[in-house]
Amino acid sequence: LVTPKGTLLAYCEARRDGKSDWGEIEVRVRRSVDRGATWSKSAHVAHLAARLEGNPHKPVGGEHEQTVNNPVMVADAKTGAITLLYCVNYARAFQMRSTDDGLSWSAPTEITGVFEPFRKYQDWKVIATGPGHGIQLRSGRLVVPVWLAYGKVGDHGPSFAGTIYSDDAGSTWQAGAVAMPNQPDIGGPNESNVAELADGRVMLISRTTAQPNRKLVAFSADGATDWTKPAFHGDLWEPVCMASLLAMPGKPSGLLFSAPRTVGVDKAGKEAPGKRGKRENLTVMLSEDDGKTWPVRRTIEAGPSAYSDLGADGRLIYCLYEGSAGIRLARFELGWLKSGR
Repeated sequence: LVTPKGTLLAYCEARRDGKSDWGEIEVRVRRSVDRGATWSKSAHVAHLAARLEGNPHKPVGGEHEQTVNNPVMVADAKTGAITLLYCVNYARAFQMRSTDDGLSWSAPTEITGVFEPFRKYQDWKVIATGPGHGIQLRSGRLVVPVWLAYGKVGDHGPSFAGTIYSDDAGSTWQAGAVAMPNQPDIGGPNESNVAELADGRVMLISRTTAQPNRKLVAFSADGATDWTKPAFHGDLWEPVCMASLLAMPGKPSGLLFSAPRTVGVDKAGKEAPGKRGKRENLTVMLSEDDGKTWPVRRTIEAGPSAYSDLGADGRLIYCLYEGSAGIRLARFELGWLKSGR
């Protein structure tokens, strides 16, 4: 997150025992006030409350583990307040707030009830915010992408995606409509990203396991309701990995997208429908027509690389990502990206 004051907040899941989505996991954050040149020490930021233990995917010992998952931060430009949303054990959702640019945080408040309206679509067992960052629309509304799953307890599929939103600077939240339903040809949409377009519409991009090996895209006038029918975008490859989407500050119709640019292939090296791609070749792409086309792209890291999140402060673009040497921050200007045409 780039705060209204220009501070960078880098946050992630700290997974103590391994790579699994489940286990003893906490959320940690580091803070930079010099555009990412130096950083504060890692700080435990959530869940700072009574432990909520229980890992249904680990029959022995899992009853003592607490999974704090899917952190999302979003800032209100007018008040400067920063809201941190996260989940515990993929079953309960909470928020914490900072009014001093991320230096300190309030006690957590549970907001699981915000997700109840989604039961009209499916009786979910799993909830997850983000991961990544939320956005503020020009109207002042805060929008955060979410996904939910309705298989067995703890299972991450089958799933569907949508948004939650706040019209009071993050004090309270409401559920939007389902943007990405789970249908046979869509492939269980989950981790999603949003950006506001030049005309005020909100674009949502979702991860999927569907045959086309491409990201799903849908649009809404208000970021919450009346989503268009999801469609696959030919330029946005899907290796089955979380991506990031960002509207460029001060650049109407300018969007950035980051993700591993790979697709699954067969033994002959040809694209294989519905096959997972390798998590490598992290690439940043630029669209200057509100996401219709993405003709500009440059590789950030050619080797193993996975989740990423984008931010910008008007001069520099930031890409926080999982790379071969751990979590890294790439900093670059728009000119560097365009020189890769």
